[in-house]
Amino acid sequence: MRVLAHFVPGSTHSKVADFLAPHQDWLDIRYCSEDDDDTFYRELPDAEVIWHVLRPISADDLAKASKVRLVHKLGAGVNTIDVEAATARGIAVANMPGANAQSVAEGTLLLMLAALRRLPELDRATRAGTGWPSDPTLGETVRDIGGCTVGLVGYGNVAKRVETILAAMGADVVHTSTGDDGHPSWRTLPALLAESDIVSLHLPLTDSTAGLVGREALARMKPDAVLVNTSRGPIVDEDALTDALRTGRLAAAGLDVFAAEPVRADNPLLTLTNVVLTPHVTWYTADTMRRYLELAVDNCERIRDGRDLANVVNQVAG
Repeated sequence: MRVLAHFVPGSTHSKVADFLAPHQDWLDIRYCSEDDDDTFYRELPDAEVIWHVLRPISADDLAKASKVRLVHKLGAGVNTIDVEAATARGIAVANMPGANAQSVAEGTLLLMLAALRRLPELDRATRAGTGWPSDPTLGETVRDIGGCTVGLVGYGNVAKRVETILAAMGADVVHTSTGDDGHPSWRTLPALLAESDIVSLHLPLTDSTAGLVGREALARMKPDAVLVNTSRGPIVDEDALTDALRTGRLAAAGLDVFAAEPVRADNPLLTLTNVVLTPHVTWYTADTMRRYLELAVDNCERIRDGRDLANVVNQVAG
């Protein structure tokens, strides 16, 4: 079975190669970095399965994929795949719900703490030799996460793991979702924004969530609050967020995702000292990659053996 592994670790990545070695008698895996379109389009016509991460798979791409039976997202969100076009061509699209939840939850906590504790600023000061004497404003601005109310916008696999971690640290955790789920910690979005010291986004990107956190939402937040986004960049209006951070309307932000990725060098968020940034990698750990590969190989085995696929998000006649 020919698989196009369309993500950064190539055949020279030892842990990936070691994991897949027992399957090399039936899996013919061709590796392609996400920014290598030449290799992608050369391999695409012969691929039966695409292992996909972030580089969008368009209708035009699928038209060139004459042998593809499955586009398997290594992750949960399938907004980077033209699912409608895949369905029309009889191509299954599957994802991996929950496979990266622990890694993203821990990455979310990392950004929360780094923003809350002003980590980038303190790191720069220490390297420059200006960290002593301590900035007296630390005692007025830096907080324990255990003394905060944290609002989770979205309440799926990642958010629930974040909640467990935060509760163990002593934080009060509230959440919102598409409707009142009966939990005592459920809030409407306006109430959650007003109540929370930290607001953390855990939503898929859809027509209804794009731009959800704009000027009106940011205006509802406390001026000393922190916004964390490890879900999808376009959920936040970046111009509005930049203005809020520059004017002190918001204390800080921790961002792993951006409206355009790779993030543009002229994005003003990159110039702000009260923003902690990572390049969409909170999911990217050795543990998540192992889980991804296990699930990816399992669905390939299902195709080989004529069994139903797992975690299919579209309906394909077959």
